[in-house]
Amino acid sequence: MSHKLHARNPHELYYLSMQRVEDKAEPVENGEGRRLRVCVATCNRADYSKLAPIMFGLKAQPDRFELEVVVLGSHLIDDYGNTFRMIEQDDFDIGSKLHTIVRGEDEAAMVESVGLALVKLPDVLQRLAPDVLIVHGDRFDALALATAAALMNIRILHLEGGEVSGTIDDSIRHAISKLAHYHAVCTHSAERHLIAMCEDHSRILLAGCPSYDKLLSAHKREDYNDIIKSWLGDHVKEQDYIVALQHPVTTDIKNSIKIYDLMLDALISFNKRTLILFPNIDAGSKEMVRVMRRKGVEQHPNFRAVKHVPFDQFIQLVAHAGCMVGNSSCGVREAGAFGTPVINLGTRQTGRETGENVLHVRDADTQNKIYHALELQFGKRYPCSKIYGDGNAVPRILKFLQSIDVSEPLQKTFCFPAVRQISQDIDHILETQSALAVDLGGTNLRVAIVCMKGTIMRKYTQPNPKTFEQRIELILKMCQQAITDAVCLNCRILGVGVSTGGRVNPQEGVVLDSTRLIKEWAGVDVRTPVSSALHLPVWVDNDGNCAALAEKKFGHGKGVENFVTVITGTGIGGGIIQQGELIHGNDFCAAELGHIMVSLEGPECSCGSQGCIEAFSSGLALQREAKRLHDKGQLLMEGMNVSSKEQVSAIHLIQAARHGNPDAQNVLQTAGSALGVGIVNILHTVNPSLIILSGVLAQHYEGPVRQVISKRALISTRDIGVMTSDLEEPALMGAASMVLDYATRRVY
Repeated sequence: MSHKLHARNPHELYYLSMQRVEDKAEPVENGEGRRLRVCVATCNRADYSKLAPIMFGLKAQPDRFELEVVVLGSHLIDDYGNTFRMIEQDDFDIGSKLHTIVRGEDEAAMVESVGLALVKLPDVLQRLAPDVLIVHGDRFDALALATAAALMNIRILHLEGGEVSGTIDDSIRHAISKLAHYHAVCTHSAERHLIAMCEDHSRILLAGCPSYDKLLSAHKREDYNDIIKSWLGDHVKEQDYIVALQHPVTTDIKNSIKIYDLMLDALISFNKRTLILFPNIDAGSKEMVRVMRRKGVEQHPNFRAVKHVPFDQFIQLVAHAGCMVGNSSCGVREAGAFGTPVINLGTRQTGRETGENVLHVRDADTQNKIYHALELQFGKRYPCSKIYGDGNAVPRILKFLQSIDVSEPLQKTFCFPAVRQISQDIDHILETQSALAVDLGGTNLRVAIVCMKGTIMRKYTQPNPKTFEQRIELILKMCQQAITDAVCLNCRILGVGVSTGGRVNPQEGVVLDSTRLIKEWAGVDVRTPVSSALHLPVWVDNDGNCAALAEKKFGHGKGVENFVTVITGTGIGGGIIQQGELIHGNDFCAAELGHIMVSLEGPECSCGSQGCIEAFSSGLALQREAKRLHDKGQLLMEGMNVSSKEQVSAIHLIQAARHGNPDAQNVLQTAGSALGVGIVNILHTVNPSLIILSGVLAQHYEGPVRQVISKRALISTRDIGVMTSDLEEPALMGAASMVLDYATRRVY
């Protein structure tokens, strides 16, 4: 069945367009019929990739927003590709173009460029008179923008503040954050950093990176091979080339140039086709370009040196590269979303959160060290990482902008002392942490959005397909619909939990053995295709274990160290919690409670043995007995009727018992007693403090189980509590609890 372990990835996580987002918070009325005037200022090719999705979102809602665009910095320099043209090609009207760069590419030129921008910006900002200025990141141009706007009493929304990269950029980024009135951050850590910097928590939006809105949906374009060939040549194949992008570190220019020199030598020796981009305009870039030209890189047959690649094509090139090398933030941010291996050289970016795809070479002091890193990383593939976003940043940012009341006092306030790290209060800015829960039953496949408090926000049900491929395809389709709906419900999806029958290896996310009711479901990897398609972490476990986890988080087991959950349904299953942890066993078959033998000569069980609890007490066992009585004419009582087209079931047996049928009552008593004997064995084996009966038959078995315990159990265990679960959806709730318990322990 190895073909099932490599399931195809049939769907992508599509970019959620603004028109489909239902704004749950009422927009603030800023004057009768008045639109919010938003100025977006972009300084270079990198920040435009983050700002463009927001600009498209603003432009798509002309009844709510008035967009003004200001272009400055390296956008307007020929040596850096005159990248303002791509803004015009995207059909944005540029309100002002400011030539603010003083050439020289050294420290003094950077300072002079900031001063020149401060001289030119006041006239533009005074003319445009925006309600809000959106500034991105940590560039010196952005510092000039924030300084001018703050002094001119213009509200500032800062994107990607609170992050740590390990260079002078940190100082600039934090300075902009202190000038800004509002913040849209990418990660929980960035949010905590801003709170520690005494920023007002109510003005911080955990949005994710706006560029992820485009790249998560667009990086698997069918024409990616054409893009690779257009930039690297007709004979270059996917994952057989390198993307290189190295920028100077302005606090250590001499070492930056040395590392760049060594990187080029290592790439030349590695002898793979390489797309190398020119460095940014920071101090030291001129010397780096001289090194590149001295080595003849622009004429080298293995290299293609370019000043700029359009972002949508750059996504394809990074997504399908064999490796990315350098110190660009793209390596630790965007590349992680594709699982592309990355080598980060030097100290730039070492402070950022990264996925496992990044290999740091902090002390890149020899060519051999970089060459060895290339040997380790080239051609590998890593799990996709969503540290920096889930593809829904723009809807959150637009909703955040609508909540700004321009009539409020402009003076920003700081929170002293530092406030709590992460608020669990939910309002129109911070979303409800939620999970996607998937339950695979013998008949139906169900998906639900479950919030941290255990509320099922929305549920979806479809018949469970008969084949593996159709089943995975339906799971992805239902999950993608739920992810779309989650934005409208103000829910942040942290991951996916899957509950399924059979024996499961939760460490690998693999179903080892399936139940007879679910076909083509043995030896299958569930985690990989779901995680790859949805870009979310995935947990998988047996439905009995999930029921125990549900009770531990939401039910009678909350706060109980040692308890056992017994599921009574079509089959009999359960889960064991010992010292607060779920017990899986050596071969992941602990808590197969339905197959505890209670009789040496009982009915045949589905496992092939005889006398198991499941053979006496499951829904299938009761159905078997109901058919036996019905065939003898001993089932139906007055007022009961079974049509010729209707299948006799356990429900008819229970109805007959309620109507006083002694044979049906005896069957239920025997079933309850068999379950009770099995539970006595459980009490004597693991000595829990509580037994929780779950499932559709639980209420009918609680009394008989108590009776058996009182007569058959050791005196020391007779006072053990027996309760019927209050949870309506234990499998779904348990699947959700795997996500909510584990995902919240990790960095977003």
